Amino acid sequence: MAIDLGARLDEQRASGALVRRQRKLLPDPEPRELYLPLVSADDHLMEPRDTFHGRLPKKFEEQTPRIVEDSDGMEWWQFEDELVMNSGANAMSSWPAEERTGGPVRFDEVRPGMYDVHARVKDMDVNGVAASLCFPSMVFGFCGQRFTKFSDPELGLAAMRAYNDWIAEEWVGAYPDRFIAQQVTWLPDPEIAAEEIRQNAERGFTAVSFSENPEALGFDSLYSGNWDPFFAACAETDTVINLHVGSSSQTMVPSKDSPPQVIAALFEINAFAAATDWLFAQIPSRFPNLKIVMSESGIAWVPMLVDRLTFLESRFNKDNDGGMNSTWADSLTPNEVLARNFWFTSFFDPTAYRLLDVIGEDRVMMEVDYPHSDSTWPDTQEVIKYQIGQLDPQVQRRLTSGNASDLYRQELVALPSQPR
Repeated sequence: MAIDLGARLDEQRASGALVRRQRKLLPDPEPRELYLPLVSADDHLMEPRDTFHGRLPKKFEEQTPRIVEDSDGMEWWQFEDELVMNSGANAMSSWPAEERTGGPVRFDEVRPGMYDVHARVKDMDVNGVAASLCFPSMVFGFCGQRFTKFSDPELGLAAMRAYNDWIAEEWVGAYPDRFIAQQVTWLPDPEIAAEEIRQNAERGFTAVSFSENPEALGFDSLYSGNWDPFFAACAETDTVINLHVGSSSQTMVPSKDSPPQVIAALFEINAFAAATDWLFAQIPSRFPNLKIVMSESGIAWVPMLVDRLTFLESRFNKDNDGGMNSTWADSLTPNEVLARNFWFTSFFDPTAYRLLDVIGEDRVMMEVDYPHSDSTWPDTQEVIKYQIGQLDPQVQRRLTSGNASDLYRQELVALPSQPR
């Protein structure tokens, strides 16, 4: 497709988006001492140049999403007539702290483990990660919302299916015992989304990345009931719904001048809000077998939500006009539904592990968040030990691998020999 690449790059230069320089990669780390093997319930990948190559129907061959290079050697993703920056925010584990950038980067400026599955497995081995569940990069959106932005919906759907094919065949397919098969789905149409879930379950997908709030992306509200075909398909196929913080393309930004550190500090607040909304939309009440994970959520907010729900139940009980129970469809209380249908992931919540009796020791999964800025790679083993080393050994194994292995039906494999 012919587009005015030069004009679009001029716009980016004017906005300051093209400020870049060659960055020094961190050296390969030495394997860390293995404390406990980890099934990481939240990581990300950086889609390689050839993600879509040869995967779209012939009529869309000329419109295949691809990497294009400008005269300055900058690489961009091209989607129809739109150019999207290949951002360094997707590859922060590549560089020392002082070299990190959210600006544009080339693939040869980042660690191969960002986009090459064989290199990724080596980075996992170094870090004691037995298996990993990977979300898309920011380019594609954590729930694949990029595919809904195509001007041609048929092309967008074809590209989404091609993306899932690449996940199944090239990423998970290369090491099925090391990666949890997670798909993205078709947000504009819940009926099509439901059919995608069923078809992908047949070829081994056990999870789907969905939006914490599809209304914020321009789709039907969680309260509309229109998503029920999708939820029914997930419950029927035992497909886990992962709700990654920011998958609605919204995070809490208190002030227009709030720096990135404020947004990062408030990430857990977004999970608090999303879990509450899903509860009161009564989605897990209508689909009691549904499994919902608050991904990259942290766990420190969960006791607070439990307390708030307990208070609301006491204030708005069945004896109060217009009370909670007048519209609550489940025979269980909101707290009981939370305990039955929700799981949570964490990379650093040392204080909250003292409250596992409230949160649920069978509801917490640990994560690395490789390769983002808050990733604990390559020192995750040390971080795990610091947080949970005083807990009962059986509980520790549940948190690091058992809960995730059970939920995603991913058998824990032995890691290559490491220092212990």
